[in-house]
Amino acid sequence: MTQSNDLGNWIEEEIKDFMETAENTMQNEANEKAFDVPLVGFSSGDDPLYEAYKDHVGPFHMTPWEIFAIRFADFSVRSDELTVISYILPQTQATKSDNQKENTYPSERWARARIFGEEVNVKLRKHVAKTLTSKGYRAVAPSLTPQFSTRISPKYGFASTWSERHAAYASGLGTFGLCDGLITPYGKAMRTGAIVAQMKIPPTPRPYKTHQEYCLFFTKGICGKCIIRCPVNAISEKGKDKAVCFKHLFPNSMEYVKKTYNFDGYGCGLCQTGVPCESKIPTKQDVEE
Repeated sequence: MTQSNDLGNWIEEEIKDFMETAENTMQNEANEKAFDVPLVGFSSGDDPLYEAYKDHVGPFHMTPWEIFAIRFADFSVRSDELTVISYILPQTQATKSDNQKENTYPSERWARARIFGEEVNVKLRKHVAKTLTSKGYRAVAPSLTPQFSTRISPKYGFASTWSERHAAYASGLGTFGLCDGLITPYGKAMRTGAIVAQMKIPPTPRPYKTHQEYCLFFTKGICGKCIIRCPVNAISEKGKDKAVCFKHLFPNSMEYVKKTYNFDGYGCGLCQTGVPCESKIPTKQDVEE
């Protein structure tokens, strides 16, 4: 397995096959799948976007090279030897349909996808890294390293030292919306993950020119339905107030999930459901219907 395209296909199948196993569960009575079929993309470790994120998000935001070099204590590796493997885990239709009906707090399925679904995501990250390692490719999941932490961005408030949404944007998988969610070909109702590996895979073409191209509010001045969906007015025409959103999650949503669904968790996702970009890249017609 030496051809770069073959490597990409192999990794994509590994990710999809894992999500067909019993590990992909939201741990409810029916043992439903947490996510639908994944979407996978790739970007080069030397993509200029990763350096640009330091200016955009903050100097604390790590590049693929920094993550890899620190993890393996190998500062001789070149950034162009690295590939970022990014994937999208779409919410199921049942989860989206449930959350569409909510006005203040998440549906049980959505809360389960947030908590137990992220456990699936962690297992997937580990599975991909372990599988690559077993084949002789050094690999690391940035969000599972000790270097991953939450910081304060001078421009955007709450941020982290590695953004999987930004990795997905670099990997051709979507652009950002008014509520900061990533709008992908499978929509905005999703979770995402990433692995950095020492291998060469052709980058997935980015079919967009700007980082907000799929959002109708930014491109056509219409929609803004995520503003209406937010139960605490954290979204406006100016964007998302992360602090207000955070206060809704902790402790309000956390207390609601515990009391109503009888497990420790939290969530919201109202701005990701009941909107034109929930399950697709939206069009003007989606707003006018």
